[in-house]
Amino acid sequence: MTFQPRMQNKIAGFKVLGELHRREWNGIIADVWDVECEPHAGGYYVSNDPRMFIVLDAQGGSRCNVKLSSQANGTVQNDRDQAISYIPAGMEIWADVVDVRYIRHLDLHFNINILSRRLMEDLDTGQCDVPRLMFEDERFLQLARLIASECLNPQPLHDLYGDGLAVALFIDLMKLNRNSARKRSQLASWQLRRVVEYIEENSVRNIRLEELASLAGLSQSHFSHAFKASTGVAPHQWQTNARIERAKHLLLKNEASLTEIAAETGFSDQAHFTRAFRKAVGVTPALWKRSRLA
Repeated sequence: MTFQPRMQNKIAGFKVLGELHRREWNGIIADVWDVECEPHAGGYYVSNDPRMFIVLDAQGGSRCNVKLSSQANGTVQNDRDQAISYIPAGMEIWADVVDVRYIRHLDLHFNINILSRRLMEDLDTGQCDVPRLMFEDERFLQLARLIASECLNPQPLHDLYGDGLAVALFIDLMKLNRNSARKRSQLASWQLRRVVEYIEENSVRNIRLEELASLAGLSQSHFSHAFKASTGVAPHQWQTNARIERAKHLLLKNEASLTEIAAETGFSDQAHFTRAFRKAVGVTPALWKRSRLA
């Protein structure tokens, strides 16, 4: 899934050299720019999405003043080590560049909605609102150089390569830690009861995950993980199990054929019913019925 970064700027003294080199991954867009600078250049930028600006190469002087308003004193870069900035969505950035002849930089634009779904509750979106201007981090620069090389590569590698690099940089930026001992949050008792009752009542039709999440008042990703943490199985498996229990009752209750029972319990056909039953119970419906009646 991709998105279109929405950015406004008013700049002077910069000239783009050659063409833009862009790669798009799932929730991240990477741009590599080559820019020629006049002796005094600058302006302001604001984007609807959070982004990173990483200087990969610069020629000439190294004075660059980055600030949050045109009147502020700003943060001055007097060497090229402080080559990285993270700018939250909607934050206006002003820059004055003096005596720099050329800059190659990597811009990374982040779609927080997409990345939140990918990283789920591990991502604290509040962290995305914290700016980090003109800092140094060799790990970021190494990842940025690899990402830029992939943008410039005339024969790009598999999308998972660039995607992995860009997500790794974002995870490092947001300082997302993996706690293997962390327990997933569970559904409240009222949420679980409401959802289970709904599945039982509607098990013969296909229930959308969106319906169940809405009943619990949660996002689909949060609900899916919380339901499994509460029950040990995914929502769709719980529905399948409910169908199997209903089928067991019908098998013992009357002489309906397997085809009729499959239709009455929501399976697409007898073969689908038999496969699901055998997977859940360990034997076919016919064998299970004979063993029970015996």
